[in-house]
Amino acid sequence: MERKKIAIVGVGLIGGSLALQLNEKGIAAGLIGVEASEEHAKRALELNLVDQILPLDEAVQQSEVIILAIPVDQMNQLLPQILDRISNQIVFDAGSTKEHLVELIKDHPKRGRFVATHPMWGTEYSGPQAAVKQAFENKAVVICDANDSDADAVNWVKKLYGKIGMHLLEMESGAHDLHAAYVSHISHITSFALANTVLEKEKEDRAIFEMASAGFESTVRLAKSNPAMWVPIFRQNRENVLDVLNEHISQLRKFKSCLEKENYEYLQELIENANKIRRIIK
Repeated sequence: MERKKIAIVGVGLIGGSLALQLNEKGIAAGLIGVEASEEHAKRALELNLVDQILPLDEAVQQSEVIILAIPVDQMNQLLPQILDRISNQIVFDAGSTKEHLVELIKDHPKRGRFVATHPMWGTEYSGPQAAVKQAFENKAVVICDANDSDADAVNWVKKLYGKIGMHLLEMESGAHDLHAAYVSHISHITSFALANTVLEKEKEDRAIFEMASAGFESTVRLAKSNPAMWVPIFRQNRENVLDVLNEHISQLRKFKSCLEKENYEYLQELIENANKIRRIIK
């Protein structure tokens, strides 16, 4: 595929990991970072994630591709401004919510230059130092509302994701946000709630540290995620998250009722039903 000069707005976990892949696969003719945080800008240069750090206007002018890897509330503010500044550059994002964002720019004259994407990967860590090599290998990326984007822009973005090892899914933005609420956003809320439960009930830090099993650690791992990222996601996807939360609370009540009524037969049924997830996730 044709190498291009690429600007990454937000050189944190996602942006930094993309930078590593773009360099490794020879996709970038040059990498420009845009960072609101001076500390992150300095660290991104120290780690050789990008070749230089520039202000947004200069980065847009000097790039052929602009990648937005920032929290979704900042995305809503910056994307229209970037579309105002571009000529024929390709712009795509890596955000976790889509419907509100694409609605915001649906009538923009440069709408076709934007490709809405969500690479389905992340960790609980943040910042340039959290960047991971080969992070996106064998993971899914969702391309949303592809028919609303210019064909050349979509094709180049698809080739980029294919070259870094991702498999492609196409979806309407509203459907994406619903599915993301069920397979991603609820996991984070559950982890935050579980962490708060344990911190509230178990006052001995040492007991938590010494007795926590691998199961607890894997379940609560996401509770270390950055609130600056997740509060905007929950706000943007509020209705879908509420829908899945209501179902999750209903399921928790079933388990609670089984224990209250000592109905262990039904408890076994609930667990056996949950085991069906093995068909999907090995």
